[in-house]
Parts: sequence; structure tokens; C-alpha cells
Amino acid sequence: MRVEVVFLGTSSTIPTAERNHSAIYLRYGADRMLFDCGEGTQRQMTIAKLSAMKLKYIFITHMDGDHFLGLPGILQTCSMREREAPLEIFGPKGIKKHVKLAIDLSPFNLSFDVNIHESDDRIIVENEQYLIKTFPVIHREHSVGYAFIEKDIININEEKLKRIGIKPGPLYRKIKEGKEIEWQGKKISPEDYIIRKKGIKIVYSGDTAYCERVIKESENADILIHEATFAQDIKQRAIETKHSTARDAGLVARQANVKQLVLTHFSSRYKNEELHKLLNDAKKEFDNVILAKDFMRIEI
Repeated sequence: MRVEVVFLGTSSTIPTAERNHSAIYLRYGADRMLFDCGEGTQRQMTIAKLSAMKLKYIFITHMDGDHFLGLPGILQTCSMREREAPLEIFGPKGIKKHVKLAIDLSPFNLSFDVNIHESDDRIIVENEQYLIKTFPVIHREHSVGYAFIEKDIININEEKLKRIGIKPGPLYRKIKEGKEIEWQGKKISPEDYIIRKKGIKIVYSGDTAYCERVIKESENADILIHEATFAQDIKQRAIETKHSTARDAGLVARQANVKQLVLTHFSSRYKNEELHKLLNDAKKEFDNVILAKDFMRIEI
């Protein structure tokens, strides 16, 4: 199924005239989800013609304001528009306290249920089509990244089955379910008669220093969205703040063997026309890399 990723904000800590705070909108079939929700995210969604009312999940990487402060506004807007569907919010330890505090401080009553889930390291969403994992990264005490993993798409090789005399019917379903069957006295392995298409994998690092766990979770990903707060010439600043340089991100992409690297979360010290410096740093480690920009869309 088609996946669309929309970058709503690409700035770190302080927004600029060109870049808003971090937020990434992902659309998969009928499901809409948001990864991080920095200040001003709902305005960015309005400009991009994306509906907060349709959001099913919101995933927060950590509780810094540039990743979280847009959430109260989205909750209030959805309530004013009389949303009824529940909203699932995920984040690391501490998010329950922060979300409840934001709701309590606002002078409005929610028209819908908000279910808040804390987790640092596990599968947090799973259905027939995809799963979403959270994993710890190196930044604040409780900071996580996320992996969206589409499950493999399995189709029956009808032509091959017909050649041995098996016509469409209940046996097809068993084979598609991965069950061994018996046909004319012989055992038939399902793997010999299915066509398996690898599912799409997208990983978002959140804020992190160079991190082995990000490499592990990003292995063979179609897209790795990795923070690149600083250029390599101020590597020490990245170390002090537990952020990554663009070259760090390139190294992670190469070691994880990803297909494409997308850099985001740029320090406000860099104007858009200066970001080529970060791109060049990343390309010293990995070739297929692009710079995210506000309202950029990627389809897979």
C-alpha cells in the first residue's frame, strides 16, 4: 500500500522564518499518524491541507518543547470541532503526566477520549497490515525513536499451483496463511507457492547522538529520517547536547544499509541556503541523502 510522509517542521529548538518545529505526518491507507508535534504544528497541517480530525495516533519522541508543545492546541481544536473518535498518544516514560497537565491547564473539556501510552522499547501498535516499534535513543533520560514496518504482502502463485492441479479454493487460503498442505500424497510447502513482497520500513530517529540502537532498528529500511542538528565542524557541540551531526547521520545510514536517508531537525544557526554544508557532510558517509524541508512530501 502507498505510504506518504509529509514533513511539517524541520527546525530544532528554535523555529525560524523558514522552518517550523519538528512534526512528521504519515498516511497509510485510511490511517493517519503524527510523529512529534512541535509548537505550530496544527497551523502547518492547515497549510498542507491535512486534517487533525483524522489523526488516529500521535507518537512523541521526548518531552522537549520543540517536539511536544503543539499537542495541546491540536487537542483543543479537535474538541472544538466535536471530535468523537478516541485519539491514541504514545511516548516515553513521563508523557502521561505531561499530557494530563496540558489538558488540566487548558480551559476546555475534551469531546473525545485521549488514551496515553508510555513505552521505551517494544511494539506499541500492530494490526494485519503494519506494526510500529519504539526504541530508546541517546538524548534525554527518556527519549525514543520509532519504526513503522509494513508487514510483507503475500500473494498466491496461482499459475504454479494450477500446474500441479490445485485450483482456487480452501487450499489457497491455507497456503497463504503459511500452512503446509497435502496434495496427491505429497506435502506441499507454502513458501514454494507464494509470492512475497517485502513491506515498507520507515525509521525516525527522534533526537539522538550517534546510536547503535538506531542502526539496529534501521537495518535495510526504505527510509531513515535522522536528525542532523549540526555540521561536522561543531561536532563538540553535538556531543555536549547529545545530538547528531549530519555526518553522524550518514554513518548510521551506511552501517544500517538503508535505501534513503532524509536529514531533518536543523539548528536555527543555519539558514536554508546554508544547509548544503550538512548535506555535503552526510554524503561523505552515504550517497543517497536528501534534506527535508517544511511541507516536503515523500511517497513510497
